[in-house]
Amino acid sequence: MAVFTDLSDDDRDSIAVAYGITPLTSVIGIADGDTETTYLFRSQRGEYIVTLFENGAEPFDLERAFRTMEVLSAAGVPCPRTVRDENGEATIRVAGKLVAVVGFVQGSPSACASPAKCFDLGRRIAQIHRTLMPASPGNGQGLRRGPIHGALFPDNVFFLGDSVSGIINFRLRHDDVLIAELANVLVRWTMLQDGALDMNRAETILKGYCGVRPLQDNERQSLAAFVLAAAATFLAVSDGGSDLPVRVGNAFVSAQGLLRLRETQIDAA
Repeated sequence: MAVFTDLSDDDRDSIAVAYGITPLTSVIGIADGDTETTYLFRSQRGEYIVTLFENGAEPFDLERAFRTMEVLSAAGVPCPRTVRDENGEATIRVAGKLVAVVGFVQGSPSACASPAKCFDLGRRIAQIHRTLMPASPGNGQGLRRGPIHGALFPDNVFFLGDSVSGIINFRLRHDDVLIAELANVLVRWTMLQDGALDMNRAETILKGYCGVRPLQDNERQSLAAFVLAAAATFLAVSDGGSDLPVRVGNAFVSAQGLLRLRETQIDAA
């Protein structure tokens, strides 16, 4: 979230009218964040996050993200409330940019989530996977595939207390092996400086996940390999360094030990 495109008063009014969120009481640019322009619109109807997409977003992608959030919200997964325009569309164009509006999410991200937060995170990831899974997921051979969030980084998950209050940024939703997303979460949420996983937090993510969607045998057997791949990708992009092989190896070894250590408890969670 950041501000790269300034909105005129007319632009702000156009957005508010199109999405039925008039009258506005304030508009605040959100300065933190990545590559899109983001504003907080306050009105007598509530608070809304307005995003102007700067880098090639397509209406189809955002419509799919909106439908995903609507399906997940109906299933009890905390997501931003989608706001559609007067024609039922997810997006409009203002100031030459594609615009989308969602309800404001209470809470805040957690850079170093507690075990209790990790447990609820794991539970919510499994809910996403289970809810979006096709009714006929295939013939049962091979690793289970289905729709995934695609960007379950700490910046995209909000907490109130120990509970997930909102999961945002579904624009990168795509189909993949489900265990690959779980491995990415373990790396991004629990990796220590030496590359090893924080066993307490990693275990609670798995407990939360398996309490909703137990892992298949082939998923358990392949988890460490997917953790290795996720760690190698993340560390190569973010850090590099001569100790990269050692840190990736530590992630692999700790993922192997994770399921050996508490496999019975994880399956029973």
